[in-house]
Amino acid sequence: MNFLVRQQKLRDVLAISSFDALLISHLPNIRYLCGFTGSAGFLLIEATGSVFFTDVRYDTQGRAEVKGAKVNIARKALLNSLGEWLETRHKRKRSGKWTIGIEAEHLTVAEKKRLADLLSPTIRLRNASALVERARMVKDDDELDLIRAAVQLGATLFNRAIEVMKPGVKESEVAAVMEYAARRAGAEEMSFPTIIASGARSALPHGRATEQVIVPGGFVVCDFGVILDGYCSDQTRTVWVGSSSGANAAEAREAYAAVREAQLAAIAAVRPGASVSEVDAAARKVLHNAGLGRYFTHSTGHGVGLEIHESPRVAAGQKEVLQPGMVVTIEPGVYFPGKWGVRIEDMVAVNDSGCEVLTPTSKDFLAV
Repeated sequence: MNFLVRQQKLRDVLAISSFDALLISHLPNIRYLCGFTGSAGFLLIEATGSVFFTDVRYDTQGRAEVKGAKVNIARKALLNSLGEWLETRHKRKRSGKWTIGIEAEHLTVAEKKRLADLLSPTIRLRNASALVERARMVKDDDELDLIRAAVQLGATLFNRAIEVMKPGVKESEVAAVMEYAARRAGAEEMSFPTIIASGARSALPHGRATEQVIVPGGFVVCDFGVILDGYCSDQTRTVWVGSSSGANAAEAREAYAAVREAQLAAIAAVRPGASVSEVDAAARKVLHNAGLGRYFTHSTGHGVGLEIHESPRVAAGQKEVLQPGMVVTIEPGVYFPGKWGVRIEDMVAVNDSGCEVLTPTSKDFLAV
């Protein structure tokens, strides 16, 4: 990872802004900019350099991980130490007012007030736009390689799920088998609580695994992902449990086929210059024509990287234009409350000619 280049790009933005410095408080943004993976820290970006602040727990780790920034270890409360450092820095500069941009979506109101109370009136804290998040939308080659590895590892978990998924097994048992396999394969943790939603619970878009027993004659939605070397994967497959013949199964097959067609249409719409709303519309058009439009109740996808949900959001009304290097999920679904639901999700990376489908798992209708 070229952390120096990332910081310099932020300085280029800083140079044409109204800010004298930027205070980064969101840990994924800090990791993106300097490599720190701990749970407490601030990164101050100025035109002349960067300073990373953390507490004594991360003395050794911070000095080992942080690139492109001086490391300042707090011997007291981190926010207090940061405030004192800023005051001293400002006095040494002997300048007038000093305006520091903060991450308004991440620094809490209480933290902002506490920090402001530590500073003289000549140091102003002002809300900055999501500058780092915008930079993170476009992944570099190193990030794409890490995401591909996370996706490949995550995909192997579906094979384990299929091996144990059968009538009489609890949703939580399937999830446990997948999560154990993930850790054994080297995953740091799951990207989010594993979703194994069976029967009527498959109509819940975020139906986390419960003690409910899987029964025949219904779908099981499996939505899961891993974090590997800091980067997330995200995948959904929907499986039919029980006989694949009969009226109920035939109706299920029709719904599944429509979702699959919608997902493929959305993937085909992913290309540089296309808006995310166009991709969303491609999926919705297929489901609308199949008479299922009103059962598709969420957005078509979202960005993935250091966090499981990142920009851009692939949804109606969103104006973000796709660029090579962006990684998004494509995950249309239909949900019939009290009955069952279907969702199919892949991760795709935008490239110069269209997109690369990262998820290797088959999307054919599967009955177990």
